[in-house]
Amino acid sequence: MFLIVKIFRLDTLFRLRVSVSTHAFLDYFKGVEKVQAVQRIFQGECKKVLRNLRVEFSPFVGYMGVNGSNGHLIVNPIYLKYGNRLDVYLDIIHELVHVQQFLAGRELFDSNYSYAQRPTEIEAYKHTVDEARRLHLSDEQICEYLKTPWMSLSDLKQLANALDVVC
Repeated sequence: MFLIVKIFRLDTLFRLRVSVSTHAFLDYFKGVEKVQAVQRIFQGECKKVLRNLRVEFSPFVGYMGVNGSNGHLIVNPIYLKYGNRLDVYLDIIHELVHVQQFLAGRELFDSNYSYAQRPTEIEAYKHTVDEARRLHLSDEQICEYLKTPWMSLSDLKQLANALDVVC
């Protein structure tokens, strides 16, 4: 709590709100285009897509996500700086799948599905689980990664089941 108050004084929040800016993704995530998991997401278009991708830094998002109207990656700078490095890495992979889905014209936030059943989420988590397994994470560790504040325990179990992860 102290950290948030110290970093985000009212004048800082005001400046962030009135001066929304975007940045080149590769200026902040150098070398990600060389990661095999990322190359698999974009296939032959990896460098081109990432060169054109923009990132917005916003303390008003929980962790990170994709802007459903323009496909930009939105990242909470506090999470980026202080979050668990492995979680941040897996989240980047997860969100880049959503960028690819956006570019393919897919509906990212289809309200016909719950979060844990949404095909775009399952696909994105599939990529992160594959990468987590490549890094030799146990199912227990993967389950910890899959937990989010917006999912119930039953949603978590449903998502884990869809991903062949034992929780």
